[in-house]
Amino acid sequence: MRIFRNALALTALAILPLAGTTATATAHPLSPGPSYGVANASYGVPGTSSSGASSYGVLGEVDALPTCALSSLPREASHTLELIHSGGPFPYDRDGTVFQNREGLLPSATSGYYREYTVKTPGSPDRGARRLVGGGRATSPAYVYYTSDHYASFCEVDEQA
Repeated sequence: MRIFRNALALTALAILPLAGTTATATAHPLSPGPSYGVANASYGVPGTSSSGASSYGVLGEVDALPTCALSSLPREASHTLELIHSGGPFPYDRDGTVFQNREGLLPSATSGYYREYTVKTPGSPDRGARRLVGGGRATSPAYVYYTSDHYASFCEVDEQA
């Protein structure tokens, strides 16, 4: 019984600092900013941030990712993003399906938060390795990420650049 009480007390001490926490970051960890944004931002309440930006479904921490201008990506990425914003139709059956973030490179989020879309690779006999991953609403994702190497690395897409 004494061991149980000690374990319970240690658990309470570990949890106590988390009680009553709210979003503590000034922006999403991958928001546009000087080069890489804010590293290791922490979110306590999905759907809010002190900047007012929606972070619906974001639960965890992530090291900052680089930002990439949409204009610097292959032109097929722009076409795919247009399809995302218009709701399709998409050229591949897997486009728009849930992306699980198994690699853990994007911020942790609730299941269904991320969706993946193929960025066509000219000359490729299959879908190729290039993808856009949208976080948030299907046709107006709060965040869009690009990978050219099938999820080995990502950058956050700046749609305005």
